[in-house]
Amino acid sequence: MRFAHFADCHVGAWREPKLRALNELAFTFAVDYCIEKKVDFILIAGDLFNTAIPAFDQLKTVVRKLKQLKSGGISVYAIAGSHDFSPSGKTMLDVLEEAELLKNVVRGDIEGDVLRLRFTVDEKTGAKITGMLGKRGMLERKYYESLDTKGLEKEQGFRIFMFHTALDELKPKELERMESAPVSFLPKDMDYYAGGHVHIVAQKEIEGYRRIVYPGPLFPNSFSELEKLGRGGFYMYDEGKAYYVPIELVKHVSLFIDCNQKTPEKIGEELLHEISHGTFGNSIVTIRLSGTLLSGRTTDIGLRAAFSLLEQKGAHLVIKSTAQLRTPEMEEIKTAAYSADQIEDTLIDEHAGKVLVKCMDAKKEKETTKRMLTILSSEKADGEKQSDFEDRITRELNRALELNL
Repeated sequence: MRFAHFADCHVGAWREPKLRALNELAFTFAVDYCIEKKVDFILIAGDLFNTAIPAFDQLKTVVRKLKQLKSGGISVYAIAGSHDFSPSGKTMLDVLEEAELLKNVVRGDIEGDVLRLRFTVDEKTGAKITGMLGKRGMLERKYYESLDTKGLEKEQGFRIFMFHTALDELKPKELERMESAPVSFLPKDMDYYAGGHVHIVAQKEIEGYRRIVYPGPLFPNSFSELEKLGRGGFYMYDEGKAYYVPIELVKHVSLFIDCNQKTPEKIGEELLHEISHGTFGNSIVTIRLSGTLLSGRTTDIGLRAAFSLLEQKGAHLVIKSTAQLRTPEMEEIKTAAYSADQIEDTLIDEHAGKVLVKCMDAKKEKETTKRMLTILSSEKADGEKQSDFEDRITRELNRALELNL
């Protein structure tokens, strides 16, 4: 049995055209690799697209590659991730499944307070696949808490469980604020756990959970991920062995300049000196400036000259981050989160217990706040009148706040 495990493709991410093109190219490369290696099937563990309603060009790219897979007899099994859902709860996976280009394996029944998932059987290999969707703010927790894991554990055969959730046991320190769940939420003794959501490359065995895999993104989705990962990739499973396949479309070079107690002129000189002694052909170059300036403004640093020199040396693209650069007059930025989800979680954590403290404890306040944000981001349903939409939002907010109005 041979299959590929993708996660966090985020097709359509990046506003910068060259990075957006590389993101799409990474998906194309991964699919072509699978066709060449004649895999039996592909798993996509959430966040196929970066938004619930992708742009036409990105949708066209994905559909074209999925059609190639179908023509080659390679099935695609997917679950929805936190970026796949629109505020109204719709997902493009439903459209792709209707077109018979993939199968959403989150299938089951609710019996009373118990969720019983069913396995989807791959016709070619007999592998049995199921999984759990992922939502923003760990809102899928309630599904895990009601999941009948024993029923899944009794199933015979080669079993795969897909999930789009951070696990406490595998969460890196830099993501400690990210909402997560214990590995005990997952059914035990599956043959492969196909993870997504956390952008790390990891394969780990825990007692009762023999192969938990996070492949990371197909292409880095932020400045910090470019620095940390440098490239994207996915996992291959081949006759009992799982291994990582890197996707290096271009090289990556990271430049870090300590600006603490230095003048803008001195920083510019150091940056040019480092560039003059480096090799940057066909590379994405990330420049991070960090520290508090001795004097002057951040705009006084000669970045234009640095960018020009890098272009002369053949760099594919140069991007910079001055988020950690300060002047003596600047107030310290309290939150150091890099993504919108992390910033949202950080701000909620920082203010928990300060506003609704008289009504509920901090933990419940955080849960209620996340639920309210989800409700307030809801869209009007097809055919729904504006007045009905407003009444529905008001009722849902009242329920979230447990108000009897």
